[in-house]
Amino acid sequence: MGLRKEAGEAPRVVVVGPDAAGKSTLVCNLRALGYNARACSQDHSYVPDMWRRLSRPDYLIFFDARLETIARRRRINWGQARLDAMQERLSHARAHCDLYLPTDDLIPDQVLARARAALAAAGIVSPPGEPGREED
Repeated sequence: MGLRKEAGEAPRVVVVGPDAAGKSTLVCNLRALGYNARACSQDHSYVPDMWRRLSRPDYLIFFDARLETIARRRRINWGQARLDAMQERLSHARAHCDLYLPTDDLIPDQVLARARAALAAAGIVSPPGEPGREED
């Protein structure tokens, strides 16, 4: 993905993945640090590149989680077949992501640390003066 060329617009970080993989938590944590982050509900769309059309990411993070993890994080009344269908709808985003991160065995702080490290490696850092920014 290419970084934004428009003056003053921070690179857009987009997070996709199945239900209860941790998308909203990471986006909230990244925004608190000043990142231009958003979640995309690609898992509910049959348009393969909806993530690209709606979100126009500069950096795409794909979260993954097993059914057991999803059931532990959220009360669900569906099984593996529905998760498999979600995974099929997410396959285009997974194939084009900049960071693939299974979240099953991670706590939110670990997810944030891994995402920030990957973003920093791509040259995307929180804006100067924002909370949580490491000064060089």
